[in-house]
Amino acid sequence: MPGFAELASRHCVPRRGPGQRLSAEETQAFLHSLPTGWIPVESGQAIRKSFKFDDYYRTMAFVNALAFIAHREDHHPDLSVHYNRVEVRFSTHDVGGLSENDFVCAAKVEQLLK
Repeated sequence: MPGFAELASRHCVPRRGPGQRLSAEETQAFLHSLPTGWIPVESGQAIRKSFKFDDYYRTMAFVNALAFIAHREDHHPDLSVHYNRVEVRFSTHDVGGLSENDFVCAAKVEQLLK
């Protein structure tokens, strides 16, 4: 399984069909490659993390940077944006659950905070 740096350096590729969906074991292995806080949700069909910020300006700066990454990778998370918090949820609709793309993008999101 790739480490964090390798995962963050990858790019998303088109993935379609249930054959591209990660197993529970693969999901757990990928979760170990990410910093803490990412959790499986919806019976393992998605991953989610909440990010906290000092104020609305920093929250929106994070959202805009995340949107740039999502556009560049053509892999878009569901976001819940609040004054000082953003909840990010990744899932690959075309596979009906989680794919490697979700973890690639999660790693890229984490790099925004460094």
